Amino acid sequence: MQSPVSPNHISAVWDLHRVVLRISNHGWITERVPRHRPKGPRGQGALEENCKGTYECSDVLKASCSISDFQESGSIYLQFTCSTLLQLEVIFEVLEEYDWTAFSVVTTRHHGYEDFLAMVEGMTDGSFIGWEKKSVVILNVTDDPGGARTKRLLKDNEAQVRLLYCSLEEAELVFRAAWAAGQAGPSHMWFAVGPALSGLGLEGLPKALFAIRPQGWRDEPRRRIAKGVSVLTHGAMALRRDQGATSRSQYAGNCQSDGNHTHRVPDRIRYFTNISIGGRDYSFNSDGYLSNPLLDVISYTNGRGWEEVGWWENGHLRLRYHPWSRYGSFLKPLDDSQHLRVVTLEERPFVIVEPADPGTSSCIRDSVPCRMPMNSSLVVEGAVPMKHCCKGFCIDVLKRLAKIVGFTYDLYLVTNGRHGKNIDGEWNGMVGEVVSNRADMAIGSLTINEERSEVVEFSVPFVETGISVMVSRSNGTVSPSAFLEPYSPAVWVMMFVMCLSVVAVTVFIFEFFSPVGYNRSLQSAKKSGGSKFTIGKSVWLLWALVFNNSVPVENPRGTTSKIMVLVWAFFAVIFLASYTANLAAFMIQEEYIDTVSGLSDKKFQQPTEQYPPLRFGTVPNGSTEENIRSNYPNMHQYMIRNNQKGVEEAIDNLKTGKLDAFIYDAAVLNYMARKDEGCKVMTIGSGKVFATTGYGIALHKNSRWKRPLDLALLQLVGDDEIDMLERLWLSGICHNDKIEVMSSKLDIDNMAGVFYMLLVAMGLSLLVFAWEHLVYWKLRHCVKRSGGMDFLLALSRSLTRVPGTCWSLSQLSLGGRQGSSLDRSPVHHRAT
Repeated sequence: MQSPVSPNHISAVWDLHRVVLRISNHGWITERVPRHRPKGPRGQGALEENCKGTYECSDVLKASCSISDFQESGSIYLQFTCSTLLQLEVIFEVLEEYDWTAFSVVTTRHHGYEDFLAMVEGMTDGSFIGWEKKSVVILNVTDDPGGARTKRLLKDNEAQVRLLYCSLEEAELVFRAAWAAGQAGPSHMWFAVGPALSGLGLEGLPKALFAIRPQGWRDEPRRRIAKGVSVLTHGAMALRRDQGATSRSQYAGNCQSDGNHTHRVPDRIRYFTNISIGGRDYSFNSDGYLSNPLLDVISYTNGRGWEEVGWWENGHLRLRYHPWSRYGSFLKPLDDSQHLRVVTLEERPFVIVEPADPGTSSCIRDSVPCRMPMNSSLVVEGAVPMKHCCKGFCIDVLKRLAKIVGFTYDLYLVTNGRHGKNIDGEWNGMVGEVVSNRADMAIGSLTINEERSEVVEFSVPFVETGISVMVSRSNGTVSPSAFLEPYSPAVWVMMFVMCLSVVAVTVFIFEFFSPVGYNRSLQSAKKSGGSKFTIGKSVWLLWALVFNNSVPVENPRGTTSKIMVLVWAFFAVIFLASYTANLAAFMIQEEYIDTVSGLSDKKFQQPTEQYPPLRFGTVPNGSTEENIRSNYPNMHQYMIRNNQKGVEEAIDNLKTGKLDAFIYDAAVLNYMARKDEGCKVMTIGSGKVFATTGYGIALHKNSRWKRPLDLALLQLVGDDEIDMLERLWLSGICHNDKIEVMSSKLDIDNMAGVFYMLLVAMGLSLLVFAWEHLVYWKLRHCVKRSGGMDFLLALSRSLTRVPGTCWSLSQLSLGGRQGSSLDRSPVHHRAT
């Protein structure tokens, strides 16, 4: 039954009620379309009393397709809308999302207002959000015909967010007084609460009004009534299946009969607790409301009427412009002409993005709300969007500009690219947001360049920047081969392969042919006890002199040999002193910083000509890459393979040695170098900048905001506000121009080369050991006796002598006597 209530229809409605009373009925379906309710004894109050009396004689079921604020006990009154408590729950979710924590309550003495106040009190007391209820204003509009007292009370109310609870007729008077008091403009937010305000029209409403409606509130009444019929049908069928056909007489007959009153059982609502129509849940709770209602958060905007700004489903709120209001925290927009859509990009320290405080869901520590537009194709069903807060150097500049120029802003983060690049004629990033008119302003680490200036208008620069190169500091460790670095490989080869060997052979030859030397002892067949200076002893002597080892050595007896050894000793002193001096220099853990003269440096232009090739890159889609691509195409082509996803990734690769140099914006690199943990990276040339430019604010072409922003920026520079912000955000503890010399203990890694050499020597010793035994036990039997093997005898004796054994010279047959071969058996102390 659809019943537009008007003075001409009241009598008709009463006649209809009297007719219905005479009909055997079990359920009602009502659709109330409020337009204008009459006052007086035959108005709303009389109508509701009559309705209540009618409902009391109704038998089983009643369903309302709109909101009703009365329900008699003992009946099943079903409503497709939500209760006042749920409306308040959704409204407080909206307030929390918009960060509107301060509010006031405005109510009349409308039916249920005391319960409404108790609900507000219960939801705000003890909450972690920190709600601030400014005041509770109770109006009595019926005793204030002119509205003067209502106007005064509203004007004295300081809160800009108001929760209104009243009847529909009273709302018209309240809004009229609000307009007269200047409290209905865009800077005052009104929330209509309660069932009586479900039918607000479009006349006399404030400019910023929110309400909670069930989904489908725009549907035609016929469609809503059809849903009511379906619900009652499902419930009646469930009741009939449960009661059975034999119990039909229990709930049949006229509703005025006494028999039917006795069958009103409280648990009859259970037949409506599991209803699904068209794939949607229409189950009701014990209070007669939908258990899982789908609600719309609607907002009234002057000129556009009512529009959906949010949705409530399964206990979760989703807003069209989540998660923050376009008006910010302070609700000070004068009109839309003073409100700007500002886009930014996360890049420390200019814009730092953090999640909102988990306890209060609000931004703290001088940060401002910033939303991140979500790709609808990537949104997980049921996921609650995370709130974000932005702070940093550029955010502080934006807040100061808003205060000086006098504008409000809606800040959001760019998602389609970074700073902005022209790809196939279309701009992405922050520049693309301004060009496509999705944003009025772009602020952040946005570099001013010629290509961008052709499509957007830039303000005066507020930060000086350019292109710089970041490298990794030397970690101060000593190379494992540092003990060899004092001399070049050629010197080591000359020293130990040629010089030592040649001198050792020379000393042995001089001693061999000396009158008192080794050869004379062999020739004269002297017994043991004479000179036994072999070539092995010569090498051992020279090694001992080089490294000044106090080991037992045998000196030559020949004068020529001794002179040669003295010359070698003098050479060894010079060699060892030079080595020690250079070794100390190479062992100092001094930082090494590579330097370049600019982007045209040979190290960048011809990286493959040095070994190993220099690995460098940048972050694509930025002004740095564009500058390199335009001026140094070969360099750009080479560095593509080493491009980085972001500054943090580049710094990690510099520290791990995967990257040798990182080319990027100078202001960002200088900050990252100063803030780096352990000061492991630095910009070359003490922060040397190439291709100097600056950061600017991007605006539309011929924007009316350019001149006010330029003047405000110049004012900030003149008042040293920019310098103060630079000291606050861009300073750090690391200094580029400070090269430290560290003195620390040498680790195993530092001396690894010496241990490697020792291991190699041990391996070679094993090979010599095997060769020695092979010669002694196998090959020497193949050597025939001859009288001309004295030299070979000396060599063999020096190289293959076994410790603890000696050759018996009496066993040697010299000059052909008794053979010319050596005795093949070693003897101990005497011949065997």
